[in-house]
Amino acid sequence: MTTSPEQQRTNQQNKSLYLFFRLLAKALNDAGLDQRKVMKPSAEIPWNPESVKTNLWVPIQEAMIQKDSTADATTKDYSQIYDVLARHLTTKLGAEVPAWPDKFREDER
Repeated sequence: MTTSPEQQRTNQQNKSLYLFFRLLAKALNDAGLDQRKVMKPSAEIPWNPESVKTNLWVPIQEAMIQKDSTADATTKDYSQIYDVLARHLTTKLGAEVPAWPDKFREDER
């Protein structure tokens, strides 16, 4: 049995990734889980898409696939990284994590 090589993320996956960063930043802020509560103890720091990427997504990605650029993730990596991040935020912090963006869901456009 031959396995096909994994492909780099698609343009649609990249768009979904950045939409997810925006949605998660909003969800964390709405839940009162500023960056201080999630990461740092000293100051209230609201989330934005870039801080979600830098402080949440990329560290998990590096630990899982040893790549620090989201551009280097493969098509399969995104769902695995999302699952770990969502599980952590839900179980450890009780955060409501948005579903992965789907091009068929109207509420995310």
